[in-house]
Amino acid sequence: MQVRVLGCSGGVGQGLRTTSLLIDDDVLIDAGSGVGDLSLDEMAKIRHIFLTHSHLDHLAFIPLMLDSIFEERQEALIVHGLPETLHALRQHIFNWVIWPDFHQLPTPEQPVMRYAPMSPGELVSLGGRSWEMIPVVHAVPAVGYRVSCAGGVLAFSGDTSTNDSFWQGLNAHERLDVLIVETAFANADLAISRMAKHYCPSLLAEDLKKLRHQPQLYITHNKPGEEDVIFSECRAALPGRNIRRLNGGDLITL
Repeated sequence: MQVRVLGCSGGVGQGLRTTSLLIDDDVLIDAGSGVGDLSLDEMAKIRHIFLTHSHLDHLAFIPLMLDSIFEERQEALIVHGLPETLHALRQHIFNWVIWPDFHQLPTPEQPVMRYAPMSPGELVSLGGRSWEMIPVVHAVPAVGYRVSCAGGVLAFSGDTSTNDSFWQGLNAHERLDVLIVETAFANADLAISRMAKHYCPSLLAEDLKKLRHQPQLYITHNKPGEEDVIFSECRAALPGRNIRRLNGGDLITL
């Protein structure tokens, strides 16, 4: 299994793309602005999207991608997520006002997009890979995912802050090779982190004490312009952890 980082920034700017991870060539975890760097042929190969939550930086390019490859779709794109996340997508994006409802096009019987509600703890298996949804704590209903294959296990927190559920979900299994976890703000923005329900380095360090595994750790979703400060503070707060900063274009192979 190969993970290609299409976008991992907490915002936009030159060279910055918002969250999207391409698993092999057919599955996305989130669909932020990084999806726009794929070719049309690459977009047409995507069969599934697993959404962490309903915020725009994590799903903005689903409507644009579908519009770009509408005539090339051979089968419906399946969008997995919490019922609340899919409801938000249906109500606020694919509503004929912001964007056409591709769940009804070209016909309701054979649309180019289908919704697949998931519940925390549920598993979806696709081509020798398995996605487990794990609840997290954010400003809206949100989840992370544990993705396993024969070569190893990767977990992605999505957007979250202090919680027990994500760490308990990871501890319930014997293996965790790679952990991608958000750290949106620097420690100077601790109050904002708590209000927006994002991690800063000090909050992340406290929560990582709950994890019994020692995976390769990647820090993601940094506020633009604060990347160096956030990563420096993470390294200082987590001296015993194997920690790296996630970058667009990175490839992780399991």
